[in-house]
Amino acid sequence: MPDTVLAPIDIPIRGMTCAGCVGRVERAIAGTPGVARASVNLAAQRAHVEFGADGDPAAVVEAIRAAGYDADLETDAQAEAAHHHVEAGRLGQAVVAAALATAPLFVVEMARHILPGAHHWLAAYLPEQPWRIVSFLLAGFVLFGPGLRFYRSGVPNLIRLTPEMNALVVLGATAAYAYSAVATFAPGLLPAGADEVYYEAAAVIVTLILVGRWLEAKARGRTGAAIHRLMALQARTARIVRNGSATEVPVEEVRPGDIVDVRPGERVAVDGEVVEGASFVDESMITGEPIPAEKRVGSAVVGGTVNTSGAFQFRATKVGAATVLAQIVRMVEAAQGSKLPVQALVDRVTGWFVPAVIALAAATFAAWLVFAPPPALAFALVHAVAVLIVACPCAMGLATPTSIMVGMGRAAELGVLFRRGDALQALEGVKVVAFDKTGTLTEGHPALTDLQTATGFDEAQVLALAAAVERRSEHPIARAVVAAAQARGLTIGEAKDFAADFGSGAAAIVDGRDVQVGTERLMARLGVDTAPLAEIAARLGDDGKTPLYVAVDGRLAAVLAVADPVKATTAAALAALRARGLELVMLTGDSRRTGEAVGRALGIDQVVAEVLPGGKVDALKALQQQHGRVAFVGDGVNDAPALAQADVGVAIGAGTDIAIEAADVVLMGGDLRGVPTAIGLSGAVLANIRENLAWAFGYNALLIPVAAGALYPAFGLSLSPMIAAGAMALSSVSVLANALRLRGFRAVQGDRR
Repeated sequence: MPDTVLAPIDIPIRGMTCAGCVGRVERAIAGTPGVARASVNLAAQRAHVEFGADGDPAAVVEAIRAAGYDADLETDAQAEAAHHHVEAGRLGQAVVAAALATAPLFVVEMARHILPGAHHWLAAYLPEQPWRIVSFLLAGFVLFGPGLRFYRSGVPNLIRLTPEMNALVVLGATAAYAYSAVATFAPGLLPAGADEVYYEAAAVIVTLILVGRWLEAKARGRTGAAIHRLMALQARTARIVRNGSATEVPVEEVRPGDIVDVRPGERVAVDGEVVEGASFVDESMITGEPIPAEKRVGSAVVGGTVNTSGAFQFRATKVGAATVLAQIVRMVEAAQGSKLPVQALVDRVTGWFVPAVIALAAATFAAWLVFAPPPALAFALVHAVAVLIVACPCAMGLATPTSIMVGMGRAAELGVLFRRGDALQALEGVKVVAFDKTGTLTEGHPALTDLQTATGFDEAQVLALAAAVERRSEHPIARAVVAAAQARGLTIGEAKDFAADFGSGAAAIVDGRDVQVGTERLMARLGVDTAPLAEIAARLGDDGKTPLYVAVDGRLAAVLAVADPVKATTAAALAALRARGLELVMLTGDSRRTGEAVGRALGIDQVVAEVLPGGKVDALKALQQQHGRVAFVGDGVNDAPALAQADVGVAIGAGTDIAIEAADVVLMGGDLRGVPTAIGLSGAVLANIRENLAWAFGYNALLIPVAAGALYPAFGLSLSPMIAAGAMALSSVSVLANALRLRGFRAVQGDRR
């Protein structure tokens, strides 16, 4: 029996606080037998694990727990959101408790240094030794009460020789507290003049870092807001029609084939097809399009959308994990949890960051002990603790994943789904955007675009006669003529003696009149003079349209044209792409004449016409060799090879499942303005990541030397442990706050003409 290979899984992890944690968990998972690849995301607090032969998810969970973190195989997004909410609440309670105990220490210490005469007043009413004992108790409560969470994680990792952020906090706060305890209860063990206490520093360090963690937890909750909002769109119940009556049941009990009743203002429970009634449905959560979509019998409806008016019934086709909403959630989660290539550098740096900080703190302690003036031990302790506390691997670890999480979530809200996170980085460097024509730039089905009558004929009457003939035909052009007559509300008569001339047209008797609809070749064979409208027909042909003549009782009655109309949003999308300096290319299987006509009308830079699916791949390869990175936008089955060949494949969400599966990015509503939106968002996210990384690395590069005392010899300036703790806490919050700015990114608008 061959070895089995499991599908990739995502595992929620609790307890990770910095980039060092990420590296430790990744190594633990990678060392588990049967694991082919693992990627851990700090912001998402998840591990994505791919298995080789005979992988065991339970063994992966055990490896994570053995590394000192909590994990399980439960992947319910709502349960994770609830856990994050509870954790933020616990951190808030810890902050309050720590702040209440720290406040007296901080106020007294600040008063001694700032308020004139306060030192003497305190000495008279608050004797030194009793106050030191009170300080010992208050600081001890802060460290081993609210601050115990740092010890639970930091101490085991110190013992394993795998220190991380919590270990730095433990070392710094404990060193200050232990030194102060010795100065309080055994001052004789210290050199003369070195019996200072730093209880307030130890307490403030823990309190400020708790505040930072609390703010970070709340901000992290907002980075996943898009997922939470998507989950909230899921209807809780559905009204099932059985035996002629409607019964409300939990949405989990809906099965494919069930008839679901929907009333005004209600959410559509699952995906399906309308079988009775008509309405307008708000699909903005899927497409980003604010205008409600009309639904009638045969129309598809999507779970989570809102019925705005009217009532209808639909047959359920997809339920549970198969619905579009569930697939969107999975896509967004996968993209949010992915790593960009830029993250590799960050991972390499943070892998040695915490051990390097501990070594630097030890070197700082030794240098001050040797070279500082008396009391050298106090100087050495203060600067070593400041180095331990000011260092912030959290900011470096959060710089990339938080921006990705917020950016991917915002993209989903705008109807743009990234199926692969690295497509985000690839899009930024795109030089050329190539488009399929039919169904991508155009609507994908023929429509009547022009109708010019000859002298003596009425336009409505001619269209009704032509539609009566064409209604007997199954040709797409014929259906376009019939649809145009129906849209105008014309009465279409019955056609008798119908005869089709393949490739040329059709003829029939309608209301006693002899009617022919077809090409110039058919008219010539019938002896109908087309000269009066020949110039108009030629112009229509030059515009890429298909001209047809209508003859009634042997006389030329009209020329009409059928074409695949350009989508309403195409012009705005292409204008936005041109404004970005991108070259636009159209790949089409249509004739060169039609392709070039559409290209001229849209301002396409290059048209490659009369290409088969394999030819599109060859054309993309040529574009890649000539220009570099190329994005391709398509919708059909025949576009799948091209979508896969392109550096970034963008599929129209209204297209086929095969095209979507081959793509890197999916435009859920089929609105081409999603292409410049995706490219713009790519640039915004990567700029945000660069800002975060510059801040995170710059912060550490600047403040660690200051904390070590680099400015003291020349300027007499040093960084107190309390200020270091505040700076460290704010650094992570700053990165998160910067990433959250991406929630304000706006989609490309433009005219819908």
